[in-house]
Amino acid sequence: MASVFKATDLHTGELVALKIPFAQLERDSVFRERFQRETKIGRILNHPGIIRIVPVDSPVRLYLAMEYVEGQTLWDRMRHERPLPIDEAVGIARQLCDALDHMERHQVFHRDIKPANVMLCRDGSVRIMDFGVAMTATARRLTLAGAKGIGTPEYMAPEQVNGRRGDHRADIYSLGAMLYEMTTGQRPYDEQPDIYSLIKARLAGDPIAPRHVNPSLSPAVEEIILHALARDPDDRYRSAAELKIDLGCPNRVALTGRAARLKRVKLRSQAWIVAGLVAAALAAPVLLFFLFLQLLRR
Repeated sequence: MASVFKATDLHTGELVALKIPFAQLERDSVFRERFQRETKIGRILNHPGIIRIVPVDSPVRLYLAMEYVEGQTLWDRMRHERPLPIDEAVGIARQLCDALDHMERHQVFHRDIKPANVMLCRDGSVRIMDFGVAMTATARRLTLAGAKGIGTPEYMAPEQVNGRRGDHRADIYSLGAMLYEMTTGQRPYDEQPDIYSLIKARLAGDPIAPRHVNPSLSPAVEEIILHALARDPDDRYRSAAELKIDLGCPNRVALTGRAARLKRVKLRSQAWIVAGLVAAALAAPVLLFFLFLQLLRR
C-alpha cells in the first residue's frame, strides 16, 4: 500500500522512516481516513515496544514519519531459522505482551499482529509496526472496497474470520499463533491445503497440539499457547498482562489438559470440492442418456 524511505529529519538530524502511500490509494477517501487514523493512533501510543511516530507540522502531502530502527523482522528471522530456541521465542512473546498491554490500556486494537509486523532490533528490543488496520474502541469500522476481512488469514482470530470487529483478545490470539510458529516452526493449521480450508478449520476446529509438532516443547508452554489460541475469545487470556505472567513463570502454569481436548476437523480442500463438482457435471449427461433409454423401452 505504500513505499518506505530512509530519510533525515532536517530539524533534529535524526534518521527516520517515511511511509508514503501509493498515489492511486491516496485518492481513495477510505484509505486516506485509515492512513490518517494510523497517524493519530501512533501519537496516542508511547511505548518502547511500539514504533514511534515522529510528529510533522502541516505536511504537504499524505505521509507518515516514524523512528528508524535497525534489525530484521520476525518473519525474516524465521525464514533462516525455525523453530527458534524456546527461551528466545518466549522472550520475544513477553516483550510483545508489554506492548499489547499498553495498547489495551489505550483501547487500541492492532488487528494484524504477525511476524512481518514485528521488528527485532539489534539491541534485543522489539517493535510492533504497521497500524494501518488498527482501530480504537470508539472508531467506526472502515474497510477498503472489496475487502472481506481485516488481517492476515494465517494469524487472524476466528471472530475476525467471521467478519466481526473483535477487541484486544484478537491480538492475543494472533500472538498465540506467532508463539506457536516460533516454537514449532509451523503455523497453526499449516496442514490445510488452501486458504479456504484453513479458514474453515479455524472456525470449526483446533490446531495440531504444539508438542506433536515439536516434542521438546514443555507441557506448560503448550498449555500457554493453546490458552491464547482458544477459539472462543472468552476462553482466552483476559489480557496481555495475564499472558505475560504465565510466560514468565511457566512452571506455575496449571495444566488443564487443553491438548487432549483439541477438536480436529478434517475438511476437504477447495480443489477436491471443485473436482467433485466437475465430476458431477461430466456424469450428468451420461445419467440423462441412460434415463432416456429407459423411457424408450417403456
